[in-house]
Amino acid sequence: MQTVETLNEGLKRAFTLTITAKDIDAKVDVELKRLAPQMKMPGFRPGKVPANLIRKMHGPALTQDALNAAIQESVQTLVAEKQLRPAMQPSVELEDGYDLGKDAVVKVEMEVLPQVPAPAIDGIKLERLTVPVADDAVTEQLQKFADQQKKWDDAADDYVAKMGDLVTVDFVGKTADGVAFEGGTGTDMGVELGSGRLIPGFEDQLVGVKTGDDKVLNVTFPEEYQEKSLAGQPATFDITVKSVKTAGESKIDEDLAKSLGLESLEQLTGLLKGQIEQEHNGLTRTHMKRKLLDQLAEGHDFEVPPSMVEAEFNQIWSQLQHEATHEADPEAAMAEMEGERDDYRKIAERRVRLGLLLSEIGQANGVEVSNQEMQRLLAQAAQQYPAEQRQQFMQYVQQEPMAAAQLRAPLYEDKVVDFLFEKAEITDREATREELEAAIESEDGFASGTHTHDHDNHKPKKKAAAKKAKPASDEAVSDDAVTDEAPASDAADEAKPAKKAPAKKKAAPVEAETAVTESSPVAAENAEGTEAADAPAKKPRAKKAPTKTEA
Repeated sequence: MQTVETLNEGLKRAFTLTITAKDIDAKVDVELKRLAPQMKMPGFRPGKVPANLIRKMHGPALTQDALNAAIQESVQTLVAEKQLRPAMQPSVELEDGYDLGKDAVVKVEMEVLPQVPAPAIDGIKLERLTVPVADDAVTEQLQKFADQQKKWDDAADDYVAKMGDLVTVDFVGKTADGVAFEGGTGTDMGVELGSGRLIPGFEDQLVGVKTGDDKVLNVTFPEEYQEKSLAGQPATFDITVKSVKTAGESKIDEDLAKSLGLESLEQLTGLLKGQIEQEHNGLTRTHMKRKLLDQLAEGHDFEVPPSMVEAEFNQIWSQLQHEATHEADPEAAMAEMEGERDDYRKIAERRVRLGLLLSEIGQANGVEVSNQEMQRLLAQAAQQYPAEQRQQFMQYVQQEPMAAAQLRAPLYEDKVVDFLFEKAEITDREATREELEAAIESEDGFASGTHTHDHDNHKPKKKAAAKKAKPASDEAVSDDAVTDEAPASDAADEAKPAKKAPAKKKAAPVEAETAVTESSPVAAENAEGTEAADAPAKKPRAKKAPTKTEA
């Protein structure tokens, strides 16, 4: 093989490889020797077909296979001999005009990973905000459990329903012209008055009804309602009251714990306290990780491969486009996105740079994911598939280096971050949960232009207010015909960390997993370092009626 470098500019490299016809023909001969003992042909004993006859019959196919193998080997040899580190899969193109039996001229183009400067990891200072578990927080959670377990007692037939009662109804929804709309009919739907689960006015108008009553409710669907034909439109619901029940007393006692399968109230209290403490620790780590990544980003600036930035940007943009289709006004959401395209590209570049930087830190300091840890990751990921597909998934990951790298990446980044935490000078400060959440959500990087602080959300913080979309999984009409589809307040859920995307997904969603790996760093910071540090807050699904209906 003859190699000529045709481009060496920045991170771009290009080569022309000439693979001689002799080398290709030698591979054909090797393949003929391998196949000859297996060939069968009329007139010849098995394995005794002459090689020249096999070549005559299958020569073009054998030569093509040999050429493909020669090209693959040549590219691998080129990368090894030149000590290249491709950022993405190299582009390999056979020169036009090639005929079988001639020398093959191959053009190879790639971008290589940059020489990352020795990371400055000494002198990192971080503040760890700790939140003690308050007794009232535990009591609040206990009360929620008690409310969920409360019993409903049948009221007398002449009992008048009031807020807090459970009214069971049959209903028929009609448009303003009196026509029943599709999906607007249901039976035995339980409505807890005052829960705020249903469209405005629905629950209020049930106050005062008695068992056996018939009533017509006049409502107006919210402008943001998911079924566009009903959004903002007046409607009526013909109601028949089947029963009225009153809530029994919600008690926090031993019986509550036992109803949940626990031995005692003390055990339940301890579990809840541990859960809250775990949530606080997660938020603390989120805050520390963000500040750590900010310091690394501010202290390191080097060229990154444009192809990696483009791939990361495309992933972010694709996810945003998907989200925009579920906005109340998709066109307006897309227009807003377009106005911030450059901001998203900067976010992608920052993520690529941090991914490479963390990979460099990990490799330089011996951070690695052990085989035992990898097997545990593989087993956990396989559980997300049906039982009959798990073995196939595990074999796929074991055979595909990139799939294994994607699976390994979040844990690897966690271990690099933990290493940096150990190196850092950390001071502790006690804070409230509200203060910690506010610190996580604060916008002090992107606005100043020093870096894209909100990399975890794939978007500048000002975009958050526009997040009015329902999750893609919500149906257009199902048991939501009388459900209030107006989105909940952003203020309440912005602080909630999103969960990591399942490992089986190839294209990470907004909660994109990190692609920093021991050997093949790819763009991306992680969505919370596999927890919540780099993940956007998810908006909860709109509340639905307690009983599923056809509405």
